[in-house]
Amino acid sequence: MIGCGTATFTDPEDYRVSVPGVSINLVLTAPCNFKVRLTWIEIRRLRVARCEESAPRVAFVALAQGPIFVSFPIRHDPPPVWSGVEMRPGEIVLHRSGDRIYQRTSGAGRLGLISLVPKDLAAFSQAPMNAELAPPPATKILRPSTELVADLLRLHAQASRLAGTKPDTIVDRKVARALEHDLLHVLINCMAADEVHADVGSRQRHAKIMAQFESVLASHDGAPRSMPEIAAAIGVPERTLRKCCAEFLGMSPGQYARLRRLNLVRAALRRADPATTSVGTVARQYGISELGRFAVAYRTIFGETPSATLRNLHSRPNLHSARDNPSGNVKS
Repeated sequence: MIGCGTATFTDPEDYRVSVPGVSINLVLTAPCNFKVRLTWIEIRRLRVARCEESAPRVAFVALAQGPIFVSFPIRHDPPPVWSGVEMRPGEIVLHRSGDRIYQRTSGAGRLGLISLVPKDLAAFSQAPMNAELAPPPATKILRPSTELVADLLRLHAQASRLAGTKPDTIVDRKVARALEHDLLHVLINCMAADEVHADVGSRQRHAKIMAQFESVLASHDGAPRSMPEIAAAIGVPERTLRKCCAEFLGMSPGQYARLRRLNLVRAALRRADPATTSVGTVARQYGISELGRFAVAYRTIFGETPSATLRNLHSRPNLHSARDNPSGNVKS
């Protein structure tokens, strides 16, 4: 199947599962007008996505089992931090199957993603590499040559631009084949580059702890737990959990848990009917009992009171999240 499309989101929950094969749970960390423009392309053997985000945030990203994903920042000002590593220009991430990672930005960010299935990687890597590339057993941060990275970014931008401005061109089979050929050639050569960070084992252990941390938080959305309880549930000392959170999230476990709860409340308020729902009812569903302190913290992060979110019909996701291509996505 060949296809492409674009969409604009103003609600993190609508954006969460909009990237094919990817779940992106966002925790907004500063007052902002949240907006994401997503561009996606499917060209037979490749899936390509470009995400342009307006807001500082922490994202917990879960990749589907099976496909091989390569991701890379398109914007480095401010520098994005992926799984505790500040990404430098020219670095890309080759993910293990089903990877779970944290990404954080302190400003607007742009992210590129390309995925393919293992059998296509094996088939198309044999000629240029003189060997079949296999799915990596662990996530790697790679630094290909400057020329290869420039070609990867150029082709990714070209595909995204065509999808956004000339979608009929992308679905032309000759154009799709040529674009796929060029992208595959550059992508496979990039994937054969050397890993650039030596602390692989430590990073993998910390990434596992952080994935467990997110899982524990998600299983207790309505009943917040203390940091000693969370550390015990993960099976690590509290000191280790704090170190990992500082590395991956740039904040303490408690700060992140509170921000995450505020974001969950905001998502629920945006979807609630103000005629039948109160702020207090929604807040208590997420274990928040001190409504005064909650309201102050909420306004600090989101720039408005909880009651304003609840009654503001213009912020409803079904009105504010708009397809840029109202006639539907282009497919062939």
